[in-house]
Amino acid sequence: MALVNASFLVLDAVDPEKLAVFYTELLDGEQTDISLDQVEIRGADGTRLAFRRDLSATPPLWPRSENNQQVHLDFLVEDLDEAERRIVGLGGRPVETKDLPGPHEERIYADPAGHTFTLRPVPGTAAEQL
Repeated sequence: MALVNASFLVLDAVDPEKLAVFYTELLDGEQTDISLDQVEIRGADGTRLAFRRDLSATPPLWPRSENNQQVHLDFLVEDLDEAERRIVGLGGRPVETKDLPGPHEERIYADPAGHTFTLRPVPGTAAEQL
């Protein structure tokens, strides 16, 4: 057994309960633990995230350099358009990226607390979506 095992990626938020609902719904997951200051979830694929209460948390203003990105999540999806509809329906928002370098089949979003994340097609599905 490994000496150290990865446990959770933890995102700070003013309202961790609200953020946990967003990611639980997005990842078809379940809440696994909740305490006064932290909520933990597990996605259907086993992804584990936690959301810690920080009343002074401010979202990064990515891609602006004066408030650099603090964390970045990537999610693989079968259908970018369907995933986008779900994200927006849950309270997320697209982040304008038309002038950024990189693959055009990536899409960047912000969750309700302002943390950015990227959707990328599952390898082998990118050509099908163009």
